[in-house]
Amino acid sequence: MAQDGARMGGWSKSSWRAKARVQMPDYPDQAALNAVEAKLSRHPLLVFAGEARTLREELAAAGRGEAFLLQGGDCAESFAEFSSNSIRDTFKVMLQMAMVLTFGAKVPVVKVGRMAGQFAKPRSAPTETIDGVELPSYRGDIINELAFTPEARIPDPAKMLEAYTQAAATLNLLRAFSKGGFADVHQVHQWTLDFASGERAAQYRDMADRIQDTLDFLTAAGLTSDQNAELSTVDFYTSHEALLLEYEEALCREDSTHPGEMLAGSGHMIWIGDRTRQPDGAHVEFCRGVVNPIGLKCGPTTTAEDLKELIEKLNPKNEMGRLTLIARFGAGKVQQHLPRLIKQVQDMGANVVWTCDAMHGNTIKSPSGYKTRPFESVLAEVQEFFAVHREHGTIPGGVHFEMTGQDVTECTGGVRAVTDEDLSDRYHTACDPRLNASQSLELAFLVAEELSSLRQERMRAAS
Repeated sequence: MAQDGARMGGWSKSSWRAKARVQMPDYPDQAALNAVEAKLSRHPLLVFAGEARTLREELAAAGRGEAFLLQGGDCAESFAEFSSNSIRDTFKVMLQMAMVLTFGAKVPVVKVGRMAGQFAKPRSAPTETIDGVELPSYRGDIINELAFTPEARIPDPAKMLEAYTQAAATLNLLRAFSKGGFADVHQVHQWTLDFASGERAAQYRDMADRIQDTLDFLTAAGLTSDQNAELSTVDFYTSHEALLLEYEEALCREDSTHPGEMLAGSGHMIWIGDRTRQPDGAHVEFCRGVVNPIGLKCGPTTTAEDLKELIEKLNPKNEMGRLTLIARFGAGKVQQHLPRLIKQVQDMGANVVWTCDAMHGNTIKSPSGYKTRPFESVLAEVQEFFAVHREHGTIPGGVHFEMTGQDVTECTGGVRAVTDEDLSDRYHTACDPRLNASQSLELAFLVAEELSSLRQERMRAAS
């Protein structure tokens, strides 16, 4: 949306400050906050407007059923766990999942990481109590610290500068991986992580063998990676929840190639969470005026009227690829909630991309006391999401997972059968449980089967 159009509604990159703010910290040192914001506003942008526009075009294709969105990564990025190996391994899993989906669905996969900016987390309560001691909740490394001490839980604006530095380094490495040869499809076998095992890992290796045979034939026919960039590079985008608006505003700048248009320079795609989607709230106000593709989480409390107002605010020009609706209801609840939202979109004639976040509605507390997500529930929600779209003749455009390339035991189930007793072995998340590499790969095959079945149904209907 051009800024001229936003100005008619009184938008500026700071107009959110006059709106109701939720899930954001109250910094005790206003002078320190002002200094950090001023410093960040002079830092280079992390992403470029042309990249964001290209992503909008690719998301538009997903909305039309001509591509499929794979969005995944950490629940919350950590300063302490930051390393090139963790970035590489998550990127590897994303490449594997994308290859599986492309091979099964026969459409391009739009790859968007929850990376290089996913530092802040909304919380269900402003405080938490341990052993009778009540302290402010941990809100992500960009705001405060995980340690349960009064000092650690004080919001510190300087953490925004550290987050920026980590995001810049992450993006630098991701660009090197995606364009420097690591993502060459000829490396399809080398993307396999050492600890990925089980039936699906073997199935992936078999698929990789068939891809390699095809590539060998193409090479023999004279078609090489040097001649075809599509074989040697990938487009990989970053996304995060635009929760900490002081950070977002400081990195919001005018696009030099399209005067009057404003870019949220913190990431290619930003989204609004289920707890911050108030139509007259600060987060919707900020996001409505930037040119980036916008995601909107839709939970069980999202009413049809809420959605209508949000669509009108966030995508007034009704452009496909501008707005992605990220459904997150929980297994067994999709049929109850998704149809009314689909009907509202259809009644409006709205152009949106429908995706499924099968993680956030399936969080439970295990008998051992760990927060976890049963793999079977995650899979069930994905299957229900596809079933409802089949029923309504609409397009399931993507999936959204919290996952990692680390060999963690945070979600139960899957072919490796992580049990409640296993959770303590490698439970590393600071916030929400993530799928590990084996579970992510297994889920990719199951989603590919859904897409392949849907594709065959459409071909039969068209013949």
